[in-house]
Amino acid sequence: MLVRSVALLSSLLLCSSHSSQEVAALLDEHSYSRRSLTVKEQLQAAQMELDRLLTGEQLFLQRLQHEPEMILFYTGFKDYNTLKAFYLALQPTPKTIGNWSRALKINNSSNSKVDAGFCAQHLCLFDQLFLFLCSVRRGFLPIDMYTQFRVSEDVVQTTWITWCHYLFFMLGPLPIWPSRQAVNELMPPFFRTTFPKTRVVLHMTEIRIQLPACTENSSHHKGSTTLKSLIGIAPSGSVSFVSSLYTAAVSHKDAIRESGVLNLLEPGDQVLTDESLEIKDLLDVSGVNLVSLTLSQPNRQSVQDDLTHTDSGLLKVHMRRAIGRLKECHIFDDVVPSALSGSVDQLWTVCALLTNFQEPLI
Repeated sequence: MLVRSVALLSSLLLCSSHSSQEVAALLDEHSYSRRSLTVKEQLQAAQMELDRLLTGEQLFLQRLQHEPEMILFYTGFKDYNTLKAFYLALQPTPKTIGNWSRALKINNSSNSKVDAGFCAQHLCLFDQLFLFLCSVRRGFLPIDMYTQFRVSEDVVQTTWITWCHYLFFMLGPLPIWPSRQAVNELMPPFFRTTFPKTRVVLHMTEIRIQLPACTENSSHHKGSTTLKSLIGIAPSGSVSFVSSLYTAAVSHKDAIRESGVLNLLEPGDQVLTDESLEIKDLLDVSGVNLVSLTLSQPNRQSVQDDLTHTDSGLLKVHMRRAIGRLKECHIFDDVVPSALSGSVDQLWTVCALLTNFQEPLI
């Protein structure tokens, strides 16, 4: 019976590995011909290896911890140590979970998946964070996560929603609006020589979300609806403001009024926007100057013009890169699934704030 168990575990190990090189390494590591092991010892060794593989993502992270380009690809963090430091700073503890649970009750959250907590099968808390980051960064579906992490699609979705709300709870209160002095100290040289009084660059971004099957509205296109959010970016390139999501029926001006960003600006500030965002009348009331630039993706000729070493060209390229960081969250590439509709506001805010933990643009 023990011999049959060893054979079964060995075959599972081979099926669970991801390359012939890894298989060879495992076989070499457990080459029992090199020394005499009892059947019981062989079974114990094979069981330990199987348990290690069943953690899926933990083994995956271990393989990637010396490959910073892959950590960046999957999570947006520059390397394993930076990702680990982020986790240690925000990891759930009995105290934070208690505060989070009370906040959910105060907000009357009825999402049972959030209430389920951090109880994902086979995944430690660090693994769960990694699962969430992979999902939003690469746009992976639950079935994709299942093949990587070896947990059910339901567990994947529960873990995803739980971490979305938890990170919103932890990151949301962080003060990201910099003082006038801080903006000046971190302002790149090409801003100083062009628009030195710039306080923020405002950009309206749209995403699409799938509607529940029971929702019918002729104004919606192919079962989805468009939502918009105002993003504020400091001259340094960091996200300094992110509004809630508004429906397409809300005008840009109304969204800006409701967002609260006008209350943060001070007389004498300068605001840069894309030419499509016409808000001069709103800013004049507060004594704020508006500068309109073409910040949307230009044609090829304009790109060549911007890549010249003029300060104006560098400024435009810099801001396009800053705005483009949010586009690197591929979960927003197409249509956000309806199953996540109850968390899309939190998701958008979390993704915007996570860009501030990436490498500086300059």
